[in-house]
Amino acid sequence: MIRKIVDYFVFSSLYIALCAVLMVWQTTWLLLGTSPPGRLLGFVFFATMCSYNFHWYLTPRSTSPSRRVQWTHRHKALHFVLYLTGVVGSAVYFFYLAHYFIALFVGAFLTFLYSAPKLPQRAFRQLQKIAVGKTLFLTFVWVYVTTVLPLIIAGTRWQPPFILFTAGRFFLIYAICIIFDYRDREDDRNQGIRSLITLFSEKGIDGVFWASLAGFFGCYLALAFYHYPAYHIFLLVIPGIITGFLYRESKRNFSDDLYYIVLDGLMMFSGLLMFIFRI
Repeated sequence: MIRKIVDYFVFSSLYIALCAVLMVWQTTWLLLGTSPPGRLLGFVFFATMCSYNFHWYLTPRSTSPSRRVQWTHRHKALHFVLYLTGVVGSAVYFFYLAHYFIALFVGAFLTFLYSAPKLPQRAFRQLQKIAVGKTLFLTFVWVYVTTVLPLIIAGTRWQPPFILFTAGRFFLIYAICIIFDYRDREDDRNQGIRSLITLFSEKGIDGVFWASLAGFFGCYLALAFYHYPAYHIFLLVIPGIITGFLYRESKRNFSDDLYYIVLDGLMMFSGLLMFIFRI
């Protein structure tokens, strides 16, 4: 029973939607000292639900089906219902945030483009041939929605710490995306989707991963020069430390729990710690 509950919570994308909400909260709380507007959190939650259920609804069968892929194909109708729920919910909150139409539209459009190659229409299929940078693209979408968008809506002027925080989050998410792409590289090859991970050698992939983590640590440690408390910086770097330790294991253990609970959760883990302790 517990296994079924966890699967529904994670595979329905409720979990990743809550991760996105917590990341938005961390951005405004850490950088601006305030909580984000509830309407923005609602929009991000439903937009993430919409995007991920749309993506999984279109996902074909895998060459090495995991528990999640099997669950997805047993619950196609549920994915479609959750996708429609996400559409309605994000549309409602979009109305309340209409003043920021351009910023919201950019995020929605970029999110759609990531899943567009899975659509059956030939024009969208052609995107597979130019998707070499899909890992960078997905990382950019996550950073835009959870970091750049909240700052735009807050109407604040960009400062060096904001740039460092944004870059640090980018490097962490990119490192995590590399792990996911490494696991999915055979499926990508079979579907004709090119990415840096399908093109690079094993050594090259390792180099990109560790360079990304180095950038992550460099950006967050540099926040000390702008008088950010040491305990905040410590909480920020914890996910990077865990990701580094899990890298070797994640290349041979493709467990859904490791990928969709632990690795996905690392994106919001420092935010969760800050939310719990509020320090």
